[in-house]
Amino acid sequence: MDAVRVALLREVLAGTEWLGATRRFAGVLRGSVVSHGGGLLLVGTPEYEPWHLAAHLVDEAAWSGTPELAPTLVRHDARPTDPAHLSVGPGRLAAARRGETLLVVSPDRPGAPLLEHVNDARRAGATVLSLGPGEGELAAMAHESLAVPEGTDLDLDTVQHLVSAAAGENAVPTPRGRRRFRDRLSRLADQLTAPPPARW
Repeated sequence: MDAVRVALLREVLAGTEWLGATRRFAGVLRGSVVSHGGGLLLVGTPEYEPWHLAAHLVDEAAWSGTPELAPTLVRHDARPTDPAHLSVGPGRLAAARRGETLLVVSPDRPGAPLLEHVNDARRAGATVLSLGPGEGELAAMAHESLAVPEGTDLDLDTVQHLVSAAAGENAVPTPRGRRRFRDRLSRLADQLTAPPPARW
Protein backbone atom coordinates (compact mmCIF):
# COMPACT_ATOMS: atom_id res chain seq x y z
CA MET A 1 0.00 0.00 0.00
CA ASP A 2 1.56 3.30 -1.09
CA ALA A 3 1.34 6.74 0.52
CA VAL A 4 -1.62 7.80 -1.64
CA ARG A 5 -3.66 4.75 -0.63
CA VAL A 6 -2.78 5.25 3.03
CA ALA A 7 -3.96 8.87 2.71
CA LEU A 8 -7.23 7.70 1.13
CA LEU A 9 -7.71 5.09 3.84
CA ARG A 10 -7.16 7.68 6.54
CA GLU A 11 -9.75 9.92 4.90
CA VAL A 12 -12.27 7.07 4.93
CA LEU A 13 -11.47 6.33 8.59
CA ALA A 14 -11.69 9.95 9.73
CA GLY A 15 -13.90 10.15 12.79
CA THR A 16 -13.36 6.52 13.78
CA GLU A 17 -11.23 5.26 16.65
CA TRP A 18 -8.77 3.55 14.30
CA LEU A 19 -6.69 6.60 13.38
CA GLY A 20 -6.05 7.56 16.99
CA ALA A 21 -5.46 3.96 18.06
CA THR A 22 -2.95 3.21 15.30
CA ARG A 23 -1.12 6.49 15.87
CA ARG A 24 -0.89 5.88 19.63
CA PHE A 25 0.43 2.37 19.08
CA ALA A 26 2.90 3.60 16.46
CA GLY A 27 4.05 6.31 18.86
CA VAL A 28 4.74 3.70 21.56
CA LEU A 29 6.60 1.56 19.01
CA ARG A 30 8.73 4.43 17.78
CA GLY A 31 9.34 5.75 21.27
CA SER A 32 10.45 2.35 22.47
CA VAL A 33 12.98 1.71 19.71
CA VAL A 34 14.33 5.26 19.68
CA SER A 35 14.68 5.70 23.44
CA HIS A 36 16.12 2.24 24.10
CA GLY A 37 18.16 1.96 20.91
CA GLY A 38 18.36 -1.80 21.29
CA GLY A 39 16.69 -2.80 18.05
CA LEU A 40 13.29 -4.03 16.96
CA LEU A 41 12.46 -7.73 16.66
CA LEU A 42 9.36 -8.53 14.60
CA VAL A 43 7.75 -11.97 14.82
CA GLY A 44 4.54 -13.60 13.72
CA THR A 45 3.32 -17.15 14.14
CA PRO A 46 4.42 -20.25 12.23
CA GLU A 47 1.30 -19.80 10.07
CA TYR A 48 1.52 -16.01 9.67
CA GLU A 49 4.73 -14.08 9.04
CA PRO A 50 4.42 -10.27 8.93
CA TRP A 51 6.47 -9.81 5.73
CA HIS A 52 4.65 -6.68 4.61
CA LEU A 53 4.97 -4.94 7.96
CA ALA A 54 8.71 -5.68 7.97
CA ALA A 55 9.09 -4.20 4.47
CA HIS A 56 7.05 -1.10 5.29
CA LEU A 57 8.95 -0.48 8.52
CA VAL A 58 12.23 -0.70 6.61
CA ASP A 59 10.88 1.90 4.15
CA GLU A 60 9.61 4.16 6.94
CA ALA A 61 12.97 3.86 8.73
CA ALA A 62 14.74 5.11 5.61
CA TRP A 63 12.26 7.86 4.75
CA SER A 64 11.94 9.22 8.28
CA GLY A 65 15.63 9.08 9.16
CA THR A 66 14.88 6.69 12.05
CA PRO A 67 17.00 3.59 11.40
CA GLU A 68 15.84 2.03 14.68
CA LEU A 69 12.45 1.34 13.04
CA ALA A 70 14.00 -1.20 10.65
CA PRO A 71 13.13 -4.56 12.22
CA THR A 72 14.82 -7.91 12.38
CA LEU A 73 12.23 -10.36 11.05
CA VAL A 74 12.24 -13.51 13.18
CA ARG A 75 10.99 -16.52 11.22
CA HIS A 76 9.84 -19.83 12.65
CA ASP A 77 11.13 -21.88 9.72
CA ALA A 78 14.33 -19.94 9.03
CA ARG A 79 17.17 -21.97 7.53
CA PRO A 80 20.90 -21.18 7.61
CA THR A 81 20.90 -21.24 3.80
CA ASP A 82 18.37 -18.39 3.59
CA PRO A 83 19.59 -14.86 2.84
CA ALA A 84 20.90 -13.15 5.98
CA HIS A 85 17.80 -10.96 6.49
CA LEU A 86 15.56 -14.05 6.31
CA SER A 87 17.66 -16.49 8.33
CA VAL A 88 16.92 -15.26 11.85
CA GLY A 89 15.10 -17.99 13.78
CA PRO A 90 13.24 -18.20 17.11
CA GLY A 91 16.53 -18.56 18.97
CA ARG A 92 16.93 -14.81 18.53
CA LEU A 93 13.92 -14.31 20.80
CA ALA A 94 15.66 -16.28 23.53
CA ALA A 95 18.58 -13.84 23.23
CA ALA A 96 16.37 -10.73 23.55
CA ARG A 97 17.53 -8.40 26.31
CA ARG A 98 16.74 -5.16 28.08
CA GLY A 99 16.54 -2.27 25.66
CA GLU A 100 15.21 -4.34 22.78
CA THR A 101 11.63 -4.19 21.55
CA LEU A 102 9.67 -7.26 20.47
CA LEU A 103 6.63 -6.70 18.25
CA VAL A 104 4.42 -9.78 17.93
CA VAL A 105 1.87 -9.83 15.11
CA SER A 106 -0.71 -12.60 15.17
CA PRO A 107 -4.17 -12.91 13.61
CA ASP A 108 -5.06 -15.56 16.23
CA ARG A 109 -3.93 -16.49 19.70
CA PRO A 110 -0.33 -17.71 19.37
CA GLY A 111 0.69 -21.19 20.47
CA ALA A 112 2.58 -22.12 23.62
CA PRO A 113 6.11 -22.15 22.12
CA LEU A 114 5.85 -18.55 20.90
CA LEU A 115 4.26 -17.43 24.17
CA GLU A 116 7.17 -18.99 26.07
CA HIS A 117 9.67 -17.08 23.93
CA VAL A 118 7.75 -13.84 24.44
CA ASN A 119 7.57 -14.41 28.18
CA ASP A 120 11.31 -15.10 28.33
CA ALA A 121 12.05 -11.92 26.36
CA ARG A 122 9.85 -9.88 28.68
CA ARG A 123 11.50 -11.34 31.78
CA ALA A 124 14.89 -10.49 30.27
CA GLY A 125 13.79 -6.85 30.04
CA ALA A 126 12.61 -6.49 26.44
CA THR A 127 9.61 -4.28 25.73
CA VAL A 128 6.80 -6.41 24.29
CA LEU A 129 4.19 -4.99 21.91
CA SER A 130 1.39 -7.00 20.33
CA LEU A 131 -0.82 -6.52 17.32
CA GLY A 132 -3.64 -9.02 16.98
CA PRO A 133 -6.86 -10.24 18.57
CA GLY A 134 -6.21 -8.29 21.78
CA GLU A 135 -7.15 -11.04 24.17
CA GLY A 136 -5.48 -13.98 25.84
CA GLU A 137 -1.99 -14.47 27.25
CA LEU A 138 -0.14 -12.43 24.63
CA ALA A 139 -2.19 -9.30 25.29
CA ALA A 140 -1.68 -9.81 29.04
CA MET A 141 2.10 -10.09 28.57
CA ALA A 142 2.44 -7.10 26.26
CA HIS A 143 3.41 -3.69 27.56
CA GLU A 144 1.22 -2.23 24.80
CA SER A 145 -1.33 -3.97 22.62
CA LEU A 146 -3.44 -2.93 19.65
CA ALA A 147 -6.49 -5.16 19.31
CA VAL A 148 -7.75 -6.09 15.86
CA PRO A 149 -10.49 -8.60 16.70
CA GLU A 150 -12.30 -10.51 13.97
CA GLY A 151 -15.43 -8.85 12.67
CA THR A 152 -14.07 -5.30 12.87
CA ASP A 153 -14.10 -2.84 9.98
CA LEU A 154 -10.40 -3.40 9.25
CA ASP A 155 -8.29 -6.49 8.84
CA LEU A 156 -4.89 -7.07 10.39
CA ASP A 157 -2.98 -6.29 7.18
CA THR A 158 -4.65 -2.89 6.78
CA VAL A 159 -3.97 -1.98 10.42
CA GLN A 160 -0.31 -2.88 9.89
CA HIS A 161 -0.14 -0.38 7.01
CA LEU A 162 -1.60 2.35 9.22
CA VAL A 163 0.80 1.55 12.06
CA SER A 164 3.91 1.52 9.87
CA ALA A 165 2.96 4.81 8.18
CA ALA A 166 2.25 6.47 11.53
CA ALA A 167 5.51 5.16 13.01
CA GLY A 168 7.45 7.03 10.32
CA GLU A 169 5.41 10.20 10.74
CA ASN A 170 5.98 10.26 14.49
CA ALA A 171 9.71 10.44 13.89
CA VAL A 172 11.84 13.41 14.78
CA PRO A 173 12.02 16.11 12.12
CA THR A 174 14.10 15.00 9.17
CA PRO A 175 16.56 17.04 7.11
CA ARG A 176 15.00 19.79 5.05
CA GLY A 177 15.21 18.00 1.69
CA ARG A 178 13.36 14.95 2.96
CA ARG A 179 10.66 17.08 4.51
CA ARG A 180 10.12 18.87 1.19
CA PHE A 181 9.70 15.51 -0.56
CA ARG A 182 7.07 14.43 2.00
CA ASP A 183 5.30 17.77 1.62
CA ARG A 184 5.21 17.34 -2.16
CA LEU A 185 3.93 13.79 -1.75
CA SER A 186 1.23 14.99 0.63
CA ARG A 187 0.16 17.74 -1.79
CA LEU A 188 0.06 15.20 -4.63
CA ALA A 189 -2.14 12.91 -2.55
CA ASP A 190 -4.47 15.83 -1.79
CA GLN A 191 -4.70 16.71 -5.49
CA LEU A 192 -5.37 13.12 -6.51
CA THR A 193 -8.12 12.69 -3.95
CA ALA A 194 -9.78 16.11 -4.46
CA PRO A 195 -13.03 16.33 -6.43
CA PRO A 196 -12.65 17.55 -10.03
CA PRO A 197 -12.85 21.33 -10.56
CA ALA A 198 -16.19 22.79 -11.60
CA ARG A 199 -16.61 23.43 -15.31
CA TRP A 200 -16.43 27.08 -16.37
